[in-house]
Amino acid sequence: MTKETILIVDDEKEIRNLIAIYLKNEGYHVLEAGDGEQGLTLLRKHKVHLIVLDIMMPKIDGIEMCMKVREIAEMPIIMLSAKTQDMDKIVGLTLGADDYVTKPFNPLELMARIKSQLRRYIKMNRHDTMNENEIEIGDMRINTATHEVIVNNEKVKLTPREFSILELLARNQGMVMSAEQIYEKVWKEEAIQSENTVMVHIRKIRERVETNPRNPQYIKTVWGVGYKIEKDQ
Repeated sequence: MTKETILIVDDEKEIRNLIAIYLKNEGYHVLEAGDGEQGLTLLRKHKVHLIVLDIMMPKIDGIEMCMKVREIAEMPIIMLSAKTQDMDKIVGLTLGADDYVTKPFNPLELMARIKSQLRRYIKMNRHDTMNENEIEIGDMRINTATHEVIVNNEKVKLTPREFSILELLARNQGMVMSAEQIYEKVWKEEAIQSENTVMVHIRKIRERVETNPRNPQYIKTVWGVGYKIEKDQ
């Protein structure tokens, strides 16, 4: 499965090829440009997740391209430069670059920086675009509008009552809820002999959402008290 798309903009073909080899070995999709003008053209045609951008280039240099990119997009930019003056670094970072690497560089260090910036970008982007109707816990996503539950990218089928129990626990992460509380909120009636009823439903939910229902990752039993879903899974 192809990962994110990285745009390399550098007028030195050998540098582009070197970076591209390392990126492709990690499964990334790579786009290459020899100057800022070509880089901007590719950026308009493709969805790019990160740019590796040289400063000294013909036509449109890295500083100017960085300024133009920041007018239209927010993906991470890692600047490359053969110069070691602090002023270049300060200018690049001030104009919107996220990191700075001086040539000659260690390709493994550059790869580590690329991965770090991508992780931060993807996490931020996911939180910014997450539907307000979605609850995300570890590898489980609960959509309260469509009543869909997805675990490890696979849709899980729950009955309406099972979904209501899961949603209740998910909305109250970290809070232990007794069988009586769960019954009254989900069944909306007085909890009489509710413990077995809730326990059966919890077991069925676990069979569907847990990798190992006997050692549940999501719905925990607090013996003698009730059930909960831990915070920050």
